[in-house]
Amino acid sequence: MIGQLSENNKRWLYLAVLSIIWGSSFILIKKGLVGLNPFQLASLRMIFAAIAIGIYSFNSLKKIPKKSWKWIIITAYFGTFFPVYLISYGQTEIESGLASIITTVTPINTLIIGIIFFSLSFSTKQIFGLFIGLLGSILLLYEAKETNSDTNIFYSFFVFMTTVGYAASVNLIKKYLTEIPPEAVTAGIFLSISPPALLVLILSDFSSINFYDIKVINSILFVFILGVISSAVAQTLFNKFVKIASPLFASAVTYTMPIVAIFWALLDGEVLTIMQYFAAAIILIGVYMVNKKKTS
Repeated sequence: MIGQLSENNKRWLYLAVLSIIWGSSFILIKKGLVGLNPFQLASLRMIFAAIAIGIYSFNSLKKIPKKSWKWIIITAYFGTFFPVYLISYGQTEIESGLASIITTVTPINTLIIGIIFFSLSFSTKQIFGLFIGLLGSILLLYEAKETNSDTNIFYSFFVFMTTVGYAASVNLIKKYLTEIPPEAVTAGIFLSISPPALLVLILSDFSSINFYDIKVINSILFVFILGVISSAVAQTLFNKFVKIASPLFASAVTYTMPIVAIFWALLDGEVLTIMQYFAAAIILIGVYMVNKKKTS
């Protein structure tokens, strides 16, 4: 079915599917944190993903050239390992809806990293968009602090740092890994990070958890969905997406997925103010301008 679509239609289809999957991940993290600490949640997420990948695409590892393993490992840690821990830790103190909006700065960081490390060309309009997006981010965080005294705005830094990792990852995949089958890239990524993830899980005192507690069981179920769908499946789809799209267009998924994330957040009783929506709109205007030069 997908194979019959034009390349342009494929890009938009990947964008829509990834928006739904990753947009739903924020509420799944929130539910997972009910019975697990952030280190247990993140570790289990990666282990579940590694198991799923191992079952259906382990043999694809043979398709990774030896020279590419360096970039697989670097991408694995910048784009998956550290961001998964950071987003989980950040959401212990900030709401899922706010966390999803913060991730909209990913395309801006993609441009910055692309310019500095990957010789990505840019226009004056893109630089102007970058500053508009950053202004919106500052306004968003200020409003979050002013309207919710329970929000520890310092934890938004951890969510922001995930966007730096994602931005580095998309540039690395586009430059060094597009010639490798997406399934092989995903398998290589999770093979690389599963041993340290298992070590962190052991050190997180996971064995002392009360597995008879329904909250714990439900949390593990939510994390299982996160690992299999939001990590294993979504990472493979994203690798395919990057293969046919520019880094900036691929990173644009981070400003469509908050639509899904905010929908789940509102259903779960979270509240966002008019000013926060306004700040999000400013960020999106900035991101649109950043992507204006080349969107395919």
